[in-house]
Amino acid sequence: MPTFQFEAMDATGQEIKDVIEAATEEEAQTTIRQMGYFVTKIHLKKGAKQAVAAGGKKKRPFALGGAKTKHICTFTRQLSILQDAGLPILRSLRILENNNKPGKLKNALGDTCDEIETGSTLSEAMSKSPKVFSRLYVNMIKAGEAGGALETILQRLADFLESSEALKRKVKGALIYPIAVVIIASLILVLIMAVIVPTFKKMFDEFGLTLPPPTLLLIAMSDYIVRYWFLLLIIPFCFWLLTKLVRKFKQGRMGFDMFILKLPVFGRLMERNILARTTRTLGTLVSSGVPILEALNITRETAGNALFERIFSKVTEAIREGEVISKPMRDNAVPGFHPVSAFFWALLGVFPGVMILSVALTAGRSVKGAKGSMETLSAVGGGACGIGAVVCVLFYLVKMRDRVIDELVVNMVDVGEETGELDTMLYKVADTYDDEVRVMTEGLTRLIEPLLIVFLGVAVGFIVISLFMPLVQMITSLT
Repeated sequence: MPTFQFEAMDATGQEIKDVIEAATEEEAQTTIRQMGYFVTKIHLKKGAKQAVAAGGKKKRPFALGGAKTKHICTFTRQLSILQDAGLPILRSLRILENNNKPGKLKNALGDTCDEIETGSTLSEAMSKSPKVFSRLYVNMIKAGEAGGALETILQRLADFLESSEALKRKVKGALIYPIAVVIIASLILVLIMAVIVPTFKKMFDEFGLTLPPPTLLLIAMSDYIVRYWFLLLIIPFCFWLLTKLVRKFKQGRMGFDMFILKLPVFGRLMERNILARTTRTLGTLVSSGVPILEALNITRETAGNALFERIFSKVTEAIREGEVISKPMRDNAVPGFHPVSAFFWALLGVFPGVMILSVALTAGRSVKGAKGSMETLSAVGGGACGIGAVVCVLFYLVKMRDRVIDELVVNMVDVGEETGELDTMLYKVADTYDDEVRVMTEGLTRLIEPLLIVFLGVAVGFIVISLFMPLVQMITSLT
């Protein structure tokens, strides 16, 4: 039977140190309480710990995927309630393990319980399951254990995870509708181009009509889609693959992340989202008692953007040299020029012109009577490539000096450091940007809807006019 070493206090407040044999830690604590003692610390003796460890870990059922954030939120909230009720940590974890469905979280809880039974602390046990319990999670638990306020830390952690998950759901929920509309509209237009337009083309060829330029362009686009439909899948995949390869390198990741942050509307939305997440993370860690350098390192890892990671690295270095947080945050908030970012802006500007050129070259070889018109279209496409690249790069050069961290954030952090209320100020910044992200997302959703209607109206109108112009000409000649 395992032997537990414990420290306790008797009714007079005198400290007691002793050992006791019991099958589990819960039984040991129950026995000690029956002896009239109040347990302050209990753990397996070294010999018993090694004996349990020698048995090896229990085999867990295989689980696909990872633990969902909402499940971890629920677990954290339930654990905080059980701890607030005074249940031993091991018993609380066993209860929650039994209540969870089979999966990564259930397996991680089982491993955590096994580690605690061998004498590990909760934070040490959770650190053995990094795919479920992040570094932020483990460090907050560690701070709660050190300060003797685990239930309070668990409540803060549950609040933090729920706030982060709520913001993520708002952004995803707002984008589902426009993305679905774009996909359905694109499929309908492709179907029209691939099925309906070729039928009209065949009819026009049989009557030997001289087609106007809009009709020639429509038939050229239809012919391009029928011949090279696979490019509609390959081009997005190639762009995704290019970004993946570029982001494998440090400078490539930095340049691409700077490019994303400078995109109109979407870049600002992402910037605000990152600021809300990082300031709430840092505020939660600071209020939980995690050392500031460790808190900044964890916050840097949760940023998800190379530019913000660099900013937090500079802040960490400055603090090691005895400076405050606000000064390096202000000094490093301007991105500056990056060649990889300029390359992606040029690529964005060239893309429409390249598509026009490819349509013109294909149509010039396959559509009767389109050679002259397509030569003009090729010239337009070539000009669009050059003009688009220049305009996009100039836009980047104008926007590259814009700050990614507003003076509002820097000033509030400065005030928080001076007053000793850094965590409170960081929470206020996070709440401000959470609201801004919500308003921007709702506004963007409302704006996308009329823009999609206008785009579809123009596209369908162009198709109808282009098809009916030869029909009107044919009816007039027959009359």
